[in-house]
Amino acid sequence: MRISRSHLWAALFATLLPVVSAGAFAQAVTFATPREALKQGMSAYQGGYYEIAIPALEFAAAKQEFMAEYYLARIYSDNSGAHTDHAKAYKLFYRLANEYADADPDDDPRAPYVGKSLTALAGYVRRGIKEIGLKPDPAQAVIYLQNASTTFADEDAQFELAKLKLSGEGIDEDEATARHWLADLSERGHAGAQAFLADLLWRGKYMKPDKPAALALIAIAVENAPVYDRLWIEDIYQNIYCGSGEGIRKQATGIVAAWGNRFGRKPEAREAAGIGLLAAEPQRSCQNGEIVSPIKSGASEPAVATPVVRTPPVGTPAQGFTYGNTAPTLRDVGTEARDPDNR
Repeated sequence: MRISRSHLWAALFATLLPVVSAGAFAQAVTFATPREALKQGMSAYQGGYYEIAIPALEFAAAKQEFMAEYYLARIYSDNSGAHTDHAKAYKLFYRLANEYADADPDDDPRAPYVGKSLTALAGYVRRGIKEIGLKPDPAQAVIYLQNASTTFADEDAQFELAKLKLSGEGIDEDEATARHWLADLSERGHAGAQAFLADLLWRGKYMKPDKPAALALIAIAVENAPVYDRLWIEDIYQNIYCGSGEGIRKQATGIVAAWGNRFGRKPEAREAAGIGLLAAEPQRSCQNGEIVSPIKSGASEPAVATPVVRTPPVGTPAQGFTYGNTAPTLRDVGTEARDPDNR
């Protein structure tokens, strides 16, 4: 039987972790080249063994290995991990965004990560970091997001801009444009946008409620979600699923059958950032003890037609960032007449 490299790493880490701390590992292991350190660090990272990944990535980052710096920043910015250090993450993202600002999106493989660094940087600038005296600056955060979304086509930046359009934080408030952007991203398979839009549809916030569409969309988002976004997306799914009766669930099943392949993403696309699939989360349940189950399209279930588009186009999105001509099937769901005070 052939043993994969990932399984070999897992066996090695299982042996090392009980007796070797990150600092001890850094002293015990030497690397022939920065590239070899990067390879070993990435293998550990993808396996979720950050204690071993950090020393290897630090060695490579000290020699200016771009991807080592990027993934170190990812580790330090992870609030769910044991190595969170937002000051370090900010400095790394800032350096990458500025040092490689001229990366050509057409032929430089580093360009997508520069865009993601700009998006992460925007998040820090928007919130501020007390430890290093960084004050919140929503307007500057928007500039970073616009650069990431236009120059580097970063979908996470586009998602953040859409949310800011709803609140008017650092950017002109425009509900119609925000809905358009969220729906367009959802059609292209962005799990975060799908989950956020599903929550709005469920609650009837900024739009008319559509509970079957909300449940269908969040079900698709769960399937699309990258590891680092799964927790909050599954939280929304649990809330919507537990609040839905059998009638809504049956309708949602038909909608998933119509939308699943069109608005889904293959696992390799979801994990393009290099984060490996981690262990499954514990099974969730509703307050009444009912198990939270996935919504699947069944051959025996009657198909439900895709909601009809009724609203005229909202026009070209502001701030110089436009999307393609994706056929609208989600962007106008929930935009029919609603209570103007239901925001």
